[in-house]
Amino acid sequence: MEIKTGAKISLLELIKILEEHRNSIIINFKHLQENYQHQGIKRIKGVRDTKGDLIEPWLKTQYIDAGEYVDMGTFELNRNTATINMLIKRRVKLVTAEDKTPIIEVAGLLANDLYTFNNYTVVSDGEVNIRSLRVKISAKKTFDLLKAKGVILAGKFDFRSEYEILFDNLPLVTFDAHFNNVDGLFYELAQMKVLLSIIRAHLKQKSDVYIPDQLDELQKHYLSKNVYLNFPTTNEYTDINTALATGVIDTRVSYKIDIGSRDILNFGKLMSANRFLDRMYRAYDSQTRVAFQKAIFEMTWEENISFRRKSPSARMKITAVDDLMAPIFDDFLGFENNGIVSAILNKVGAGADYKILEAKRNGISVNKEETVAAFTAANTKLSHYIDRVYRENISPLIFYIGSTGILPDQIDGKAVSAIELAAKYPNLQFSEDEKNGTFFEVGNSIIGVYAKTEYYSTRIPTNVET
Repeated sequence: MEIKTGAKISLLELIKILEEHRNSIIINFKHLQENYQHQGIKRIKGVRDTKGDLIEPWLKTQYIDAGEYVDMGTFELNRNTATINMLIKRRVKLVTAEDKTPIIEVAGLLANDLYTFNNYTVVSDGEVNIRSLRVKISAKKTFDLLKAKGVILAGKFDFRSEYEILFDNLPLVTFDAHFNNVDGLFYELAQMKVLLSIIRAHLKQKSDVYIPDQLDELQKHYLSKNVYLNFPTTNEYTDINTALATGVIDTRVSYKIDIGSRDILNFGKLMSANRFLDRMYRAYDSQTRVAFQKAIFEMTWEENISFRRKSPSARMKITAVDDLMAPIFDDFLGFENNGIVSAILNKVGAGADYKILEAKRNGISVNKEETVAAFTAANTKLSHYIDRVYRENISPLIFYIGSTGILPDQIDGKAVSAIELAAKYPNLQFSEDEKNGTFFEVGNSIIGVYAKTEYYSTRIPTNVET
């Protein structure tokens, strides 16, 4: 066993190296499981009936890769906290819960190449949660890099050796780290998130690959339309107050960090697509002119469904969120031709997909399968673009602030309270947690830091979903 003794990098830098070289590294999975402390509320597979009794799924998974080692996982920085998660992918097969009969085929697909994902929190709210990883390295280039960074100490490369990489004695970040400017990103991302929500509302029950009967069959076997395992889960307790009183769960303080603007405090203020549609628009049958009680985007797949704006109401207070979302909805639904939807999709490389969506909006007959395919492609490209902006521009800064409690030296921003910020920008709306927060004005952006109560399980229940 080779023990690391003199690292020259931060934990954030190490995580980046491990992910870039993940194909050359395998993890001692048994060691990880034995030394891991679960964070958050543990979930168990199943649903509860009206009496609160647990109904377990009729299928279970069995691991195919039951060896001592697993592939290095992928890492993800949380978008709102100083948290890093490692996702480990493992091959499984489906069997019946009653007699362990293997499920060979589902919806015309072989069910022998399924995966489950185990999530492990490396850093939780600025605290290291995994002390170390024991690994084997198959590429000398990877070994040489980790050795040069002081992460492992060994004379020669040996693919047979197991090395322990310690996490808990590394600085989380370096104080001289460089961060990209986040000013102006809020409105760019907010518009993309609104359009993404509209597209996903259309795709909720649709697939560009499978017909409805196949989707039903996949769902029956706890598989999503992307053929990912998706077992229903529930909390291990039935009453939160009883769970707190008996010590099944406990609370801790987490610090949430988000970016916003002078008019909208953060992304959490945006509404879901269906909620905003029902707030501002009315759905009706274009032939009978009869209006529906509730408007949702799934209606657009039916014949003769149209939308119209609701008449202004004295009871409805128009907010900055409405002002941001309405032009996107108006353009998408065809009430205005302001070019917002086209500009967003062109920016993420989905301009070709917009042509089909535009034709549908203009009343031109479009094949339903083509429309679903266009929505699916646009969904993927928007999601990837948003993920990249977070990964490159926002998440590292949030991790730095959450780890250190301060802004980086290169970013100027004076800390102010919610009261001070609200007096300066009266359009801002604050939740109860946010009213006790600290805020930094950086250019035209607002960075907010506020405490939030989080619940976590104090013991490992049976049938746990990791």
